[in-house]
Formats: sequence, structure tokens, C-alpha cells
Amino acid sequence: MGLHGDGGGPAGGRAARAGPRRSGGLRGGVAVFAAVAAVFTLTLPPSVPGGDSGELITAAHELGVAHPPGYPLFTLVAKLAIILFPFGSVAYRVNLLCGLFGAVAAALLFFTVFRLSGSYAGGILAAGVFSFSRLTWQWSIAAEVFSLNNLFVGLLMALTVHFEEATTAQERSKIAKIGAFCCGLSLCNQHTVVVYVLCIIPWILFRLLKEKELSLGSLLKLGLYLSAGLLPYVYLPISSYRHQARWTWGDQTTLPGFLTHFLREEYGTFNLAKSEIGSSMSEILLSQVTNMRTQLSFNIQALAVWANICLVRKDRQNSSLVWLFTGMFCIYSLFFAWRANLDISKPLFMGVMMTYEWYLPKMAKHLPGVKFPGNRWNPVEGILPSGMVTFNLYHFLEVNKLKETFVCIGIHEGDPTWKKNYSLWPWGSCDKLVSSEIVFDPEEWIKLTRNIYNWTEDYGRFAPSSWESVANEEMWQARMKTAFFIFNLAETASLPSNVKAQLYTHAYDLYKEIVYLRKEHPVNWHKNYAIACERMLRLRERGADPEVLLSETIRHFRLYTQKAQNDPQLTDISVALKHLRKELQSLRNMKNG
Repeated sequence: MGLHGDGGGPAGGRAARAGPRRSGGLRGGVAVFAAVAAVFTLTLPPSVPGGDSGELITAAHELGVAHPPGYPLFTLVAKLAIILFPFGSVAYRVNLLCGLFGAVAAALLFFTVFRLSGSYAGGILAAGVFSFSRLTWQWSIAAEVFSLNNLFVGLLMALTVHFEEATTAQERSKIAKIGAFCCGLSLCNQHTVVVYVLCIIPWILFRLLKEKELSLGSLLKLGLYLSAGLLPYVYLPISSYRHQARWTWGDQTTLPGFLTHFLREEYGTFNLAKSEIGSSMSEILLSQVTNMRTQLSFNIQALAVWANICLVRKDRQNSSLVWLFTGMFCIYSLFFAWRANLDISKPLFMGVMMTYEWYLPKMAKHLPGVKFPGNRWNPVEGILPSGMVTFNLYHFLEVNKLKETFVCIGIHEGDPTWKKNYSLWPWGSCDKLVSSEIVFDPEEWIKLTRNIYNWTEDYGRFAPSSWESVANEEMWQARMKTAFFIFNLAETASLPSNVKAQLYTHAYDLYKEIVYLRKEHPVNWHKNYAIACERMLRLRERGADPEVLLSETIRHFRLYTQKAQNDPQLTDISVALKHLRKELQSLRNMKNG
């Protein structure tokens, strides 16, 4: 009695289909995880990758707070990986963890597609295409929050499919509670997942309501489970209160401070960055389509569309899920294009931290030898209504006059007060702030800084859109900084002619050395070296061969015009080249005559 093994009813039919699919999906998911994890592990970077990786690794290692919204779940799990993984550097261990997150995301995607379609091939193809597309692969093997975000999206999709296959109210209630907890937990990582959460939750609630299984009590329970998933955020005020990490962002010991961080107010709550005038929504949508065409072949895209159509027509039971997943991906793309207020033509955006009111109180104790003449850096000195004392960069330098001060990645343009009594002298990839009372000795400075530069990466070896490419460009341009500084000094400073000649000669020698050091180097080196040759030609220094200097000027201007097609001075350089060629021919005619 009560036995319906033939699965004649709708619930019985779902159960009959779900049984073999469930076990097959688990086996296939494990196999996909193992395969993707193996590939990701073999391609992990051994040290710190680009992007926010350095900050996230440091925050995890020191148990500090990362940039808004804090990423407490990632920080805690990464710290656990640093402790438990018995091999590799700290950075490698976090990279490995992220690779494993990416492999789990692939397994969950396989699981979802297989459960929807019943096709092993479809599941494997979906997981493989997603995992090994360039961007997914690139960010799944780096210490970043993206692979964990992919894992949560895959998990929520798999749970949604599992919920749809459930045959009893008890099973649906159990899955809904697990899903609510996972929704909360996912928000402890990257907040963009909220778009998926806000699509899935109404769908689940509607299904429960349709089955007459939604009551006020069950709704409150689901709310509690979702809130429980947010518990990792308790870590933020605890870490901020302990104040042990040398690297930490913000002060979450107060409710306003916590909410500022949680809501990303320093970046703009619903924006990717604060005070940025970004590309238009249509430009970003077009970029998404273009990238999809680049990442996935037309055959793969056509196959995906056809598979969705076939699945909707073949399996009416799962068609609502297909529409749900398709819809939430479209909504995510539209929302991202709407709120991504960044200029997509720019690879990086930089910020300054000492302007935040929490920075000095939090970090000063970790810098005991540095004096801060106030509570907050501001170009306009004074006392704020809150009683906070502000100081400018000049005042900071004056009270730390006995210490060497260096600037890396530029100096804040909004505070020019340092220019009263200080100059920036090149120091490798950084600059040194030097009192204007000190006289610059080019020979001594060249000798002092010659061996600072130890960058070994080949020029142009990284993809132009990557963080590594930007860092590589910075480091290569740093090799030229001393030559550029000396040349610019000769051009702009009021100096005796013999001193100017000395500076031009030093700049010429340095440019010549770096231009011929490597075959591949930044294109602007050709232009700068050509100009240095031309200046040496004007000086008519003894020992300098005019024919050699003219030939070098022409050769490197020509190389520059061939590679720098967007320089607005290109026409002027071309005119100058014609004139220089005539001069060279005239000089050779005089020699031969």
C-alpha cells in the first residue's frame, strides 16, 4: 500500500529522473573537479599576482581588513589555507586555494547542466568552456575573490536545480534553508552576487507559495538562515579592535565605520569606483559582447543558444529554470553595465589612503619612527569642526627631515606644498624627496642609482589588458627615469652653458646605454634617445662625430614613427626627419668633396 514505484505521478516522475542523474552528477562533478584542479594547479603563479592580490594576501596573512566591503570570508579561509597547506610561499598557498575554488565552480556548473539536460557531454563542455576561457582561467589561479564568487554562483544554481527536483515539502524546506544560508555567506565575499541572490530568492519563495508551503514562520526562519550566513562580517570589528595587522583598511569598531565599509561608501555603494566618469552603458555592453566573441567561438555561442532552446522544448519541467538562469545572467550584465562607472579604456585606477580619517589613528602605531603632525593629511592645514588636526605634505616632510622619504607610483596632485622646499629625484621605480638646499651631482646620482634597477621580465611579455602588463611597463619606464630627469634638468634649469653641456652628455650616454641593452623596449625610448642625439649635435662637443649623431637621430626617429602611430607630434617628426636626412646627405657630400 502506498507504493508507487512506477513513478506515474509528476513527483514520482521527477524522483525517478533525479535518482540516476543525482548519482551520475556527483561522480561526474568529482571528475571535473579533479581535471580542472590539476590544470589550474600546474599553471599557478609562484608568487604575488597582479591586481588586488598583494593586498588580499597580506590581509589574510596578518588577519587585517581588506578594502571595502572587507571580504571577511575570503580573508578567513585564505588564512586557514596559509596555515594548513604545508608547501609553497604564502602567496602560492592563497593562489592554490583560489585555483581549488575555481575547480569547485567548474564541478558545480557541470552538476547543474547535467541535472538539467541529463547529458555528460553537455556538462563537461559547459564546465570546460567556462573554466578555460582566458579571463576565468586567469582570475581563477590568482589570489583574488573572483573564483570564490564563481563558486557561490555555481552553488546557488545547483541548489536551485536540487530544489526544483525535490519531491516532498520537507526536502524543499531543507534545501531552501541551506540556500538561504549560502545566499548570506556569498554576500560575505563579492557583493556583485547580490544580483543573482535577488533573482533566485523571489523564484524560490514563489515556488514555495505555489506549493502552499510558505508561511510567516517559515519566512522568518529563512531570514534567520540568511542572517546566519552573514556572520563572517563579525570578523571586521574584531580585527579592527585587535589592531594587530600592519595592513588594514578602515575602522569598523563603530557602527558608522562598519556600515561605511560594508556598504562600500568610500568607493560609492552602487558603483565600482567613487567620483569616476566612466564609459557609457552602451559602451560597456558592447565591450561585453566583444569580449564574449573573443573568449568564445561562434560555434560555442550558437551551441549554447541551441541547447537552451532544445532543453526548453524537450523538458517543460526544467524550462522555468532555464529562463531563470538566462534571465539572471542578462540582468547581471545590464546592472554591471549600468553601475560600472569606470573608463574601460584605462587599465588601472589608483587611490591615496592617508586622506581617510581612519588611516593615521590605525596605522601610526605600526610606524613608530615616523612623526605625523596631525590626525589627517589635507592640503589645507587647520582644525576641523570635529577637532581633528590636518597637516599638509610640506609640514610632514619638515617634521621628518632627518629621515629619507620616498614616493612610489606618483605623488598626490592635490597637495603641491612640498614644492616649497623639496624636489623629486629618480630612485629606481620610485622617487626620493630631497631638500632643495642639496645640489644635484649627476655623476654621484648615476653611480648611486645604477644598481637599484633589477627588473628581469621581458618587455611586452604580458597581455596588454593585464595588471602584470601595467606593472611591467612601469618597471621598464623606471629604467629611463634618471636619463629623463637629467635631460629635463638641462632643458629647464637656469644653468651655465658648460653645466648644461655636462647634463646633456650624461643623459645621452644613459639613453644610449639602455636603448641598446635590449632589442625590445618601450617605444618612447627611441624618441627620447633621438632628441638626446640631436642636442649633442647642437653642442658640437669634442669627440662627438656629427655623422654618427645625425645617423642615430634619423634611425631612432624613424623607428619611433613606425611604432607610435598615435603620437600627435608624428607630422612634426616626419618633417624633422626630412630635414635631418638632407643635413646628413650634405655632411657626407662635404666629406667626400
